[in-house]
Amino acid sequence: MKFTDTHTHLYSESFDEDQSEMIQRATDAGVNRFFIPAIDSTYTGRMYALEKAYPEKIYLMAGLHPTHVKENYEEELSHVAQQFATRDFYAVGEIGIDLYWDKSSLSIQQDAFKRQIKLAKEYKKPIVIHCREAFDEVFEVLESEKGEDLYGIFHCFTGSKEQAQQAISYNMKLGIGGVATFKNGKIDQFLNEIDLNHIVLETDSPYLSPVPFRGKRNESSYLVLVAEKLATIYQKPLDVIARVTSKNADEVFFKRPA
Repeated sequence: MKFTDTHTHLYSESFDEDQSEMIQRATDAGVNRFFIPAIDSTYTGRMYALEKAYPEKIYLMAGLHPTHVKENYEEELSHVAQQFATRDFYAVGEIGIDLYWDKSSLSIQQDAFKRQIKLAKEYKKPIVIHCREAFDEVFEVLESEKGEDLYGIFHCFTGSKEQAQQAISYNMKLGIGGVATFKNGKIDQFLNEIDLNHIVLETDSPYLSPVPFRGKRNESSYLVLVAEKLATIYQKPLDVIARVTSKNADEVFFKRPA
């Protein structure tokens, strides 16, 4: 069985002591592809080094994370655009709106989100959305940008069934990770009503470890625990979960431009 981790921060400082061992554990568990979201320009070098070390496994994105949209965001957006002008990436991400930490930056977060969506459309790439306590605000932007050229992944989906259906209506797959294993995660209560063809797997490591590792550092090998939870939710064999969710990832990241 081969699994695809569609969202993992393998370049995080959390893995500085055991990055190679951690990637080997994931590989041994059957996780053979790692899609790597960006945060800001300070991590670009670490991302490139990771890609150089594991060229057959690593698939990079470029983007400005909403919690890093600060006073210098114009400079950061220029960095993202410059990267796309010089090389290829698999997505623009992770981008979006986060109102958990700072509501005062909403207007510049919205601006950065919209401009990065336009960049994705320019290069015919998917977007990977970060949304925290901002479903209405994210959906407002997606509504204004909707079309055949808008597609991607709603990373770390934690919303309601109605919000899941709305995200899917904008050509988004739902990124499902450790939250699906939480007792209070809630998404496990309706996920079986969402067609598996709309689902991709992710860890968001080193964050959001699945049960029984909740509260500890997450890593990509734990993706299998998420897949096992989905196998229970959907009442399907684990190999079907692996195959379908990897196919769904292919549809997003390797979509042929019209």
